[in-house]
Amino acid sequence: MSKKQLLNTTNAPAAIGPYNQAVKAGNTLYVSGQVPFIPETMELVTSGVADETHQVLKNVEAILTHAGYSFADVVKATIFISDMNDFATINEVYAQYFTEEQPARECVAVKTLPRNVNVEISVIAWKA
Repeated sequence: MSKKQLLNTTNAPAAIGPYNQAVKAGNTLYVSGQVPFIPETMELVTSGVADETHQVLKNVEAILTHAGYSFADVVKATIFISDMNDFATINEVYAQYFTEEQPARECVAVKTLPRNVNVEISVIAWKA
């Protein structure tokens, strides 16, 4: 039996490189960074950072759900943003998804993100 399980769902964007959407090791789920692709079309949401953040978190949620987890199971989130001036907007959207037992988190401004998006989020979830 494998020590880790590779997880992918059509309800989230397909990987655009040599990685999986998530890897489950024991009771821990590692979700790869998600950007604002619309899963059905693989087109990017480009109508503003709030809309991008909603799409990113919908993608994260689809992967969590596929694996049998929820936002309540997330213990760590990492947010990468291209402009720290967008932090307040991203944080406002983020708070709509993490409504209770918020995870540990960091937010890092980076020079560029894949496909020049404004936000990317990865999470780690755990269940007993």
